[in-house]
Amino acid sequence: MRISDTSAQDVRIQPPAPHKRRILLGAAAVVVIATILFAAPWAERWANATMSVPYDRIRTATVTRGDLVRDVSVQGRVVAAVSPTLYATDSGTITLHVDAGEQVIAGQVLATVESPDLTSALQQAESALEKRKMELERQRIESKQLALEKRKAADLAEVALVAAKREKRRADDAHERGVIPVIDYEKAQDDLRNAELAYEHAVADATLFDERLAFELRASEFDVGRQELVVQDLRRQVGQLSINSPVDGIVGDLLVDQKAAVSRDMPVMAVVDLSRFEIDAQIPESYADDLAVGMQAEILIAGRAYPGQLVAVSPEIVGNQVASRIRFDGVTPANLRQNQRLTTRVLLAEHADVLLVQRGQFLDSGAGRIAYVVGENRVATRRQIETGVRSLGAVEVLSGLEPGDTIVISNLDPFRGADTVLLTN
Repeated sequence: MRISDTSAQDVRIQPPAPHKRRILLGAAAVVVIATILFAAPWAERWANATMSVPYDRIRTATVTRGDLVRDVSVQGRVVAAVSPTLYATDSGTITLHVDAGEQVIAGQVLATVESPDLTSALQQAESALEKRKMELERQRIESKQLALEKRKAADLAEVALVAAKREKRRADDAHERGVIPVIDYEKAQDDLRNAELAYEHAVADATLFDERLAFELRASEFDVGRQELVVQDLRRQVGQLSINSPVDGIVGDLLVDQKAAVSRDMPVMAVVDLSRFEIDAQIPESYADDLAVGMQAEILIAGRAYPGQLVAVSPEIVGNQVASRIRFDGVTPANLRQNQRLTTRVLLAEHADVLLVQRGQFLDSGAGRIAYVVGENRVATRRQIETGVRSLGAVEVLSGLEPGDTIVISNLDPFRGADTVLLTN
């Protein structure tokens, strides 16, 4: 048996023609050159960058020129501008005439305090006043009677003086005729002198007595007036036992129960005036030096901004917050509710025509002094910058950047302080 070989399966291969070989070599050279030209920028980027960061992990913004409004946005709580708390004016038992949430008007009696001690003191003071008035009237009558007696004595002294003068004239006439003893004549002179002195003293006594009576009457009148003041004060206190509403509004929380025993100056209830609202806002401590009464504000309600004004700023910082009050400037929106949460924007300052860029985490990670400028080849270059005032959405650039520069505004920690960073796809 004969075993055949593989010669029958062999095929003769003809060598390629020389011109085809040159064509293939030229095509390969073109491909190599194109690859080099295409890869050259990438190679240059890789050569210039010290590290790479994926582009989708960063955020960029463009430096522009415009007006920068420095502001602060905080969450505020709607409170009533007028919400007085009513207190018990004296100790006693309270009777409530309204319920919580009830509509009331100014002057309406909301509660009454029953104070037996104060009522009794008023009745005693009124009785004492009537007694003093009666005593004053009796004193006036007695004064008139005593004054009449003093005047009567003066009149009698005047009559005696007239009689003494008449006797003196008769004695003078008789003395001239020599028909009266000298001793009788001298006695007539003494009687006249005595009558004159008696009259003068009677008149002076009556005048002094009138002055004394007038003084005593004035003292009694002052006593009556003092007692009237006591009665008026007690009546005022009794009148204040009725607790009235100082404003139109609704009754807030009732702080005591019906017929409960209350003490003086004990809070009883609150009345809320729903026609005037303010925003109670807590502003971060970092803005404390920039806050001032009178600053403009915007209050956002259902997507609409309402103008407001900063009307109060607390002089102290509590829990890294500054308490402030913002009042609606103009028409107060309807359907507001007590303690409703609203976003409030306080306008701190406005800077016109400044270089600015969108605010981002690069301010914190780079301390506001470092920025990475993104070039056309997506290579971010580290640059020293200087920033100024900041708002909620933008920051002022003082130096280091130009309008149109694109910078990285996200966190710079992944760049690790490198001078150049390649931003890869």
